[in-house]
Amino acid sequence: MPARAVPAGHVATIISHLEMLDKPVLPKLASSLHLERWNCPDAEEYCTLFRKVGEPWMWISRLLLDRDALIAIIHDPAVEISLVRDGSHAVVGFIELDFRLPGECEIAFFGLVPAMNGKGHGHWMMNQALAMAWREAIGRVWLHTCTLDSPRALPFYLQCGFRIFRQEIDMMEDPRVTGHLAESAAPHVPILK
Repeated sequence: MPARAVPAGHVATIISHLEMLDKPVLPKLASSLHLERWNCPDAEEYCTLFRKVGEPWMWISRLLLDRDALIAIIHDPAVEISLVRDGSHAVVGFIELDFRLPGECEIAFFGLVPAMNGKGHGHWMMNQALAMAWREAIGRVWLHTCTLDSPRALPFYLQCGFRIFRQEIDMMEDPRVTGHLAESAAPHVPILK
């Protein structure tokens, strides 16, 4: 396939889709963090947290949805959202599991606010996510990441036991150019103007 230029105002990425087909044995890990189920979150509060966690990695999908479409997802009984809280009970991240496809669980979103990244909390969070995901009648847990994400994300998911089953190349309008994210978001990704 010949190389294509990325047009001004756009950003390109490689998306890796990963899956786990067998329930893993999860080690017990201690953490100063804890989870709290977030039932039927307010759309604005959800978007604020989504932005705090995802802006450094150019998470944009939920910010592009209109309010009704967003609420239809985050209030669906087959979508489970858990807040990650630190020792002072401040919200420092979230885990979102999507059980809408029978027999499957997608780890739709998984992340911490920037100040918490790189401090060793990822393995505890993933253990929590997998413990909640692997339940009766679930035969597949999957997620995706992309080259806009932390460079540690893909190796981390592979280390946790996921395997890549598909990769895609995608191009989208740069949300920093369209005004959906601050121009300072995802500083590791150049803005083509």
